[in-house]
Amino acid sequence: MSNFADLGIEEPYLLALADMGIATPTDIQVKAIPFLIEQGTDFVGQAQTGTGKTAAFGLPLLSKVDAENGRIQGLILAPTRELCQQIAKGLFRFTKYLDKKIFVEAIYGGAKIDQQVANLTRPTHILVATPGRLVDLLTRKAVDLSQVRTAILDEADEMLSMGFKDELEAILNHIPQERATWLFSATLPDGIQAIIDAHMREDAFRIQASKVEVINRGISHHYVITTMRDKLTMLRRFLDGQGENRGVIFCRTRQDVQDLTQQLVERGISADAIHGDLMQKERDKAMRAFKKKRVQILVATDVAARGIDVENLAYVVHYDLPEQVDYYTHRSGRTARAGRKGLSISLVGSNEVHKLQTIEKKLDISIKKVEL
Repeated sequence: MSNFADLGIEEPYLLALADMGIATPTDIQVKAIPFLIEQGTDFVGQAQTGTGKTAAFGLPLLSKVDAENGRIQGLILAPTRELCQQIAKGLFRFTKYLDKKIFVEAIYGGAKIDQQVANLTRPTHILVATPGRLVDLLTRKAVDLSQVRTAILDEADEMLSMGFKDELEAILNHIPQERATWLFSATLPDGIQAIIDAHMREDAFRIQASKVEVINRGISHHYVITTMRDKLTMLRRFLDGQGENRGVIFCRTRQDVQDLTQQLVERGISADAIHGDLMQKERDKAMRAFKKKRVQILVATDVAARGIDVENLAYVVHYDLPEQVDYYTHRSGRTARAGRKGLSISLVGSNEVHKLQTIEKKLDISIKKVEL
């Protein structure tokens, strides 16, 4: 199946996809869309971020909505404000040529809850939400999920790693049991399997994106051995070689992000920080500047960077190695999107090489030692 029409996508959505320049379905879309349209029962899809998951679940979900019924019929849970906004925007663009309007609302932390409560009094067919804010609204009895027929968990492993286990359990227990649950995740750790076992049918349809899409083979993986004293010098040397290219640098803690950003800016490098201690409006400001290319480099923690979807990023730098192997996958997936090539480079001490070997083995990749 080489086109969306063969997957069962209807004409209005085909026109919208054409407008968006999306012509050829990705592996996850080919494997997921026919099942989700025709069957639409419980589903588990393993795929990395940036592989077209929004269309993979969004197009089938839109096809199931009764536009005459202005109640929430589809619920999408995502880990971050940025990803919620991205999903809602994508769904809105898919509906451009529909005769009857389908309304999508996004709710998330960091925005005025009273305004979100007011927005939900309008007809809403699909709700995109972060788990924490949705639980807040459920506690206030400000949202009606009694007619939800499809619940989607996007980047489920990310939601678990951010500590949303209790919120996910509460939400899944609250919505009607006569529903379909579609779960998408880059990895399937024990916590995800526990959710699948507790809230989904045993015969849930399972697919895995091709290895190219689980671990993007367009990414070259390198590492440099350095010392703490020389690490900043090595980073500057690497950035000098990148010229005008843009990228993301990952640090382990919020303080490290702040300190490194300050050091880069003091040296005349165009950089901004994004981490959990910043107010939401500060994070939004940094993201806008980065997306509009007013800032060349974003320095981030793992949690704050989730949901970042910026085109044409040439590289990712692991200034500090991630604490979990799965985080390496999520970090590296910020580059080499839409068929482009990208670079993931780690700055490590000689005592950290064994960690890279663990990453290589688990992810089935080769990380090449280079000199700067």
